[in-house]
Amino acid sequence: MADTLDFEAVEVAVRRQALRLAARVVERRLNADTSDHTGPTLACACGQPARYAGRRAKRFTSVLGELTLERAYFHCAACDTGFCPRDRALGLDGTSLSPAVTRLVGVVGALVSFAEGSALLRELADVAVDPKHVERAAEALGREVAADERCVVEPGPPAEVTPTLYLGMDGTGLPMRASELEGRAGKQPDGAAKTREVKLCTVWSAESRDADGTPVRDPGSVTYSAALESAASRDTDDHPSDFAARVVREATRRGFPQAQRRVVLGDGALWIWNLAEEHFPEALQIVDRFHAKEHLSTVAKVVYGVTSELGRKWAHQRHLELDAGDLAAVVRALETHAPAHDEARKCGEYIQRNRHRMRYPEFEAQGLCTSTGVVEAGCCTGRSRAPTPSSRCAAPSSAAASRTFGSAGHRSVRRDDLTSLSCRAPNRLSGELPCQHRMSCRHRDGVQIPFGGSNSLTRLLHPHRWRVPGRSRIVALLVDGLRRIIHERSALMKNAG
Repeated sequence: MADTLDFEAVEVAVRRQALRLAARVVERRLNADTSDHTGPTLACACGQPARYAGRRAKRFTSVLGELTLERAYFHCAACDTGFCPRDRALGLDGTSLSPAVTRLVGVVGALVSFAEGSALLRELADVAVDPKHVERAAEALGREVAADERCVVEPGPPAEVTPTLYLGMDGTGLPMRASELEGRAGKQPDGAAKTREVKLCTVWSAESRDADGTPVRDPGSVTYSAALESAASRDTDDHPSDFAARVVREATRRGFPQAQRRVVLGDGALWIWNLAEEHFPEALQIVDRFHAKEHLSTVAKVVYGVTSELGRKWAHQRHLELDAGDLAAVVRALETHAPAHDEARKCGEYIQRNRHRMRYPEFEAQGLCTSTGVVEAGCCTGRSRAPTPSSRCAAPSSAAASRTFGSAGHRSVRRDDLTSLSCRAPNRLSGELPCQHRMSCRHRDGVQIPFGGSNSLTRLLHPHRWRVPGRSRIVALLVDGLRRIIHERSALMKNAG
């Protein structure tokens, strides 16, 4: 008989039934508790007393299924608003999604389009959330995360700061809807734009070494923060640019100013060095070696042709000279072609301008990274996750990018207004316990997953918040309730038989 079973159908049916039973247990337990009715009046946010107006029922979507919760309702005549204290306590205020479902929405909203996210929720979690609801919830999360990222800067303990920390910065184009690009100059033949530039910064450590002694990124050390923000500022400005302020916040969170060795890596763009010199003047500056080699390879293609073997050998020789620190030989070779090829002239100026940032043999002897693969990975992640310009993606705020990048903070997860990128990469879904007052959970090297609330039930639902007072008692009550329901149903079926 077992060989003829549709095991997938059995799995799905049993899982669905188990979740329904669990939903009824949670629903019964919460509705049986009327302690949220503390008296005839309760202070309203406006400062005036709100009058108790009975219990009101509302349906919520949870990972267990639909729940109908009855809550004490208070109405304030002074400001003509009503509220339910329990909604606030459970993290359900202003939403019909439970904290766990909100967390799932944050995941899919950062990875795929809202319609695809809705389909994923139904397929993988058997949770039905309309695409528009996914959009509203994800963007609301983004606004909260963006506010948290701007306002909360929590340096890590000194013991967590590694001897050497790297700070990388870059920019990449993000496809946007046409309505968000009106009036913006671009690189298309007609001067139009198809993208907007996202600025990204990342901090990581690389104390590990491979078999050849080359620095290797430490697992779990990478964090990203990015947004549709400008890095430009005038000398007369009283405050740094929006992106510069973001970089300083991220560096502070990671303890970059306290590291014994501080290194800023970039592709050679002037805005990167200007920002580094203004805010981290004591940091060592290094041009990403592979960007420098890319410039030399581009010159070879322009001078000798894309498929030329002679051009390939010319570029290979320049690469060897660059690795050896023989910049003078590189410049001489470029000067030979500069009169006839503007690309060679520009590359020569690029090398000359960044000579002190290209001392690669010296940097290697000190055990330092000389490439920005971590930064490039963040940019590629954004481009690969970016929806098409026709999809629901962009927004005029600096938030439109966190749907595209993941984000994980050193203390809390930040994800700018799901059009903004407060990205910080996590790939591990088992980060440290976050601060109880944050709206999000921190993970590194992957996608950030925000969730809401700091009450005991929310902490229970969140898989990483295990050190919660009373957790054992709560779980015991839920298990006891499940057992009773199963026993009742078994008795009914037995009697019916």
